[in-house]
Amino acid sequence: MTWVTLFVAGLLEVVWAFSMKQSEGFTRLGPSLITLAAMLASFSLLSWSMRVLPLGTAYTIWTGIGAVGAFAVGVIFLGESASLMRLIALGLIVGGLVLMRLSTPG
Repeated sequence: MTWVTLFVAGLLEVVWAFSMKQSEGFTRLGPSLITLAAMLASFSLLSWSMRVLPLGTAYTIWTGIGAVGAFAVGVIFLGESASLMRLIALGLIVGGLVLMRLSTPG
């Protein structure tokens, strides 16, 4: 259950990153409120996960899910570049996440 909670926390990090971009510097109320709510939920779930998982593992997985998810959202919804170099970097991040998960019991 801890890993599922951490995964959801990571997905919520993607939500708040995207809604923060949509808030245009917190000048739009709706996206600003979504950003704050998703941040609170994401941090809460991350904190809960850290009761069981080591700090380094939990934080690395959380930020990695956020980074990969934000990249995907940027490319799919915001028309950001998916150059070969960026895709290689993405692959390295995913590889690091897989190794971190495999190296942590539970």
